Amino acid sequence: MIPIQHFLVLGAILFALGVYGVLARRSAVLILMSVELMLQAVSINFIAFAAYLAPQEFRGLIFAIFVITIAAAEVGLALAIILRLFRNRATANVDEVDTLRW
Repeated sequence: MIPIQHFLVLGAILFALGVYGVLARRSAVLILMSVELMLQAVSINFIAFAAYLAPQEFRGLIFAIFVITIAAAEVGLALAIILRLFRNRATANVDEVDTLRW
């Protein structure tokens, strides 16, 4: 059986890469992908703790499914906003979108 530390390190690395992507990137699509990476890191941690602390219960797995469901809804909404932004401004760069006026 793989130790829980391996899963926690994997989750921490994925979360750190996601934070770096959110802070360093300017494209809205790449920022969205970085947020998704952070959410998947959280799901890995939920599943790892569920498997090691209470393998007979499914609480961590249920939380992970909720995170995946919310991530899917967030992607749909964010991609719709990004698509509208690209159609109106001809760019998906977040630096050029400083006002909410169209």
